[in-house]
Amino acid sequence: MNPAEAPTGHIRLTSHPGSRGPVRFPIDWNAGGNAGADGRGPVIATVNSGSHRNAIGAHGGSYSIYRALAISSGAMSASSKPDLHDTSPVCEIGPHPQWSEAGKIVSLDPWGHRVAQDFGSLIEEGIDIRPSIAITKARLTLPEIREAIAAGRMAVDGEIVHEAGDISVTKIAIDPVWWLPGVAERFEVSENSLRRCLFEQTGGMYPELVTRPDLSVFLPPIGGMTLYIMGDPAYLGDTSRMLTCRVHDECNGSDVFGSDICTCRPYLTHGIEEATRQAQAGGVGLIVYNRKEGRALGEVTKFLVYNARKRQPGGDQASTYFERTECVAGVQDARFQQLMPDVIHWLGIRRIDRFVSMSNMKHDALTEGGIEIGERVPIPDDMVPADASVEMEAKKAAGYFTPEAPPTAAELSKTVGRELGKF
Repeated sequence: MNPAEAPTGHIRLTSHPGSRGPVRFPIDWNAGGNAGADGRGPVIATVNSGSHRNAIGAHGGSYSIYRALAISSGAMSASSKPDLHDTSPVCEIGPHPQWSEAGKIVSLDPWGHRVAQDFGSLIEEGIDIRPSIAITKARLTLPEIREAIAAGRMAVDGEIVHEAGDISVTKIAIDPVWWLPGVAERFEVSENSLRRCLFEQTGGMYPELVTRPDLSVFLPPIGGMTLYIMGDPAYLGDTSRMLTCRVHDECNGSDVFGSDICTCRPYLTHGIEEATRQAQAGGVGLIVYNRKEGRALGEVTKFLVYNARKRQPGGDQASTYFERTECVAGVQDARFQQLMPDVIHWLGIRRIDRFVSMSNMKHDALTEGGIEIGERVPIPDDMVPADASVEMEAKKAAGYFTPEAPPTAAELSKTVGRELGKF
């Protein structure tokens, strides 16, 4: 397609309530009981959906920008619609009671994986409704799993763990879909204040945040999350089955490239091992992987912080770990775990038997959201890289779970990382 074939003419910079007539598909986010997907209504945020559009933002989160490049370069038609034939989930998730419990889920569309199933007739009619969740099956291959097998910590069973050292998993990708009134309530701010901040801090990218208070659903331009389920997904939420879970926030440097300045990859692989063994024991394992690079501050900011930590007088000290982050970023941590429990509610989970995390923020967010947590599983000491001891000791002192007494101020000042010149 030539870029000239893309829609041209008048560009509507914004709209206002009533400017396009009544919305055919209003969204009743809190539709309860047996209302189902029809009672809630479809989320429609496609550019070519015209007057049917009932949400702010665009499908695909941050990838909507790449879609724009594909269209502008002529590689893709602006009017392209996905053929959803044979894309249905490989297993059933829900519906669960939490889907209609007020305030439980505000940052994802619980019906987002059932679009082709629940709104097939509307799609056939030509309404451009798209999934925000996809469920498939895959295998994970990690050298750490092979090492666990060789060390006798994990056994090959031919069903979950295979001879080659790979693990069978159910894999779920979720794009964010925010119900703005619920997000505002979760953060204890007014919806008007939230909308204005979102509008201003995205450089005015979505004017309808402030001009269309009648549109309450927003698809933000951020990354989503991926779930990895070891064992039968039907066991999630079944309190007769043990659940081991790790909620992990993205760290490209460690998760992918093995950087030793933090414990991210070791804790991730430890969580995968624990979750897999739980599935082999007749339970189920869950890894929630959130796209929140650098505590949701971004990788550029994270690397600036690394330099500031390493160059400060006295070196990279655990005692100033959080201080140096705040000096550069303006905040110690921007992940704000208030929205994190939503995916646990979506899966129908009310109890996590073994929570593979030391994070006080994650633990508190889950328990305050009504999720019961049994055992907390810390990372083994021998899995903490030497240079990452700065982060680990600082976090323990700040309230992270530890079986031992947290480090004292004197002990923190003695925990110093490697100098930049020694990398």
